Amino acid sequence: MSRKYRLSTALDIDDLLMECTAYAIRLANEKYKFDPPMTIYEKDRWGLVGTRADAIYPYFSDAEFYRTQPVYKGAKEFVRKLTQMTDVYICTAVPPEFMGIRAQRILEEFPEIPQDHIYMGFRKDNIATDILFDDAMHNILNSKAKYPILMRRPWNQEATGMLAVNNYDEFLKLVEVIADSYSVKEDAVAEDPKIVVLVGPSGSGKSKIATKFLEKAKCFEKLTSYTTKDPTAIEENSWYNYVSLETFREMCDNRQMFQSTMYAGHGYGSKRGDVKEILSRGKRVLTTMDICGAMSLKTYFKNVVTIYMKRDKKALMANILRKNSSIEDKVNRLTAIEYEQKNMEICDYVINFDTYDDAVEQLMKILNIPECSIM
Repeated sequence: MSRKYRLSTALDIDDLLMECTAYAIRLANEKYKFDPPMTIYEKDRWGLVGTRADAIYPYFSDAEFYRTQPVYKGAKEFVRKLTQMTDVYICTAVPPEFMGIRAQRILEEFPEIPQDHIYMGFRKDNIATDILFDDAMHNILNSKAKYPILMRRPWNQEATGMLAVNNYDEFLKLVEVIADSYSVKEDAVAEDPKIVVLVGPSGSGKSKIATKFLEKAKCFEKLTSYTTKDPTAIEENSWYNYVSLETFREMCDNRQMFQSTMYAGHGYGSKRGDVKEILSRGKRVLTTMDICGAMSLKTYFKNVVTIYMKRDKKALMANILRKNSSIEDKVNRLTAIEYEQKNMEICDYVINFDTYDDAVEQLMKILNIPECSIM
């Protein structure tokens, strides 16, 4: 079969194509009659933690569990589409005594995957494909893949800086963006973008640049996002609306959010309806997001341009250290710089700047919008 792109992708099974944690939670609820029932949000980290969530682990040593694991809704169609785009491999960690059951389930449920493309073992760092798609943070961090991509689950919500998606559609769109990144952009000017996303590491000055840009480009309007972080502690807080954690989760579960993430224990997300409202007024949208939010926008909307704000690493570190935030928050932001810088390759444009005014000037040129500006 000919593939659309010359790329290879390795897929995890548990909690990616087949229900694992959610299935074990349902079984535990049925057995122990937990009141209130255990939810997947209680599994916010991996390993035994001394809570009732530990009740799920015995199922991972039960052959019947592996025989009856449900396939996620949409997983079969997802694999079928992906095999038309890239070479697909299965890379699954399963106890040796259950490998036969796992192999049989894969061949039955995903017949598009050739037998010789199925790898079993816990050392996924030995697999060198272009893309790895997994829900386990240690696999993403140790991967040899050029583009390790995380599937967001409650136990990895603290992850930041690396590529991550919330569903299959976002992943497929990201594969398209990655494939497109290999082509050379001949035009230095974007063609009539309706939505512009400034991407870059913490400390790159995205919010300050966006604020200065909006003062000149009146045809743009900022997209205000949502966070569970205390509004008194939010820097550049005019870019956020505060909501409770309960409300935030409801918005995510109701699919009001087109992108969401947890960072340092706080939720951040943006609503589809807010984007549509700005566009309905004849305005263009400007927002600042991490690479995951930017890819989500490309999934759900057309005419989206991503622009990476590149700064010297020392400048990034200095700006992070000057932030009025906790030591833990600063450490998370500093350690994420390396992963964030890798995302530059899949952005549509890159702005390398020394001053914020310089960045704004370059942004105006890329977007070719003097005619809609009011100076």
